[in-house]
Parts: sequence; structure tokens; C-alpha cells
Amino acid sequence: MLDEKQKLEISQDDLALIEAALHTQSKILGVQASAGGSKALGRLNDVKRVLATIAQQKTLKRKTAAPSTGLFLSMARMFG
Repeated sequence: MLDEKQKLEISQDDLALIEAALHTQSKILGVQASAGGSKALGRLNDVKRVLATIAQQKTLKRKTAAPSTGLFLSMARMFG
């Protein structure tokens, strides 16, 4: 089964809201799964996978943005 991927334009505020909602959903599904809900366990795994993907992509974005800021600050220290 192939997963189709699409790029979406989402603001940082919207992404933070989605991430918070997924964390809440994860807690709800965790309670349901601990009560014996097998469907809840499967859904919980899906939600955790999406949260991990979001966290990974946020980390990659920070790593690519950091060098340019560091370079600017180090140049500012050198010249000023």
C-alpha cells in the first residue's frame, strides 16, 4: 500500500494547534486502549506516528535554519 504525500501550506500557529489536538487525542485513545479497546490501540499507534513525523520535521527545519542565524551573529561579533 502506497501513501500519497501532499504538501500543505500551514501556519506555525495552525500546526501547533493540530499538534496539541493530536496530543489530546493520544491521551483519550490511551485510556480507551487500556480499557481493552483494540480499535483504539490501532488508532493510538496512528496518532503517535503522525506526532513523531511532525516532531521529526520540526527538528529538521530548526537544524537547517540555525546555521544562517549563527553565521550572522558570528559575523556581527567579528565586525562590531
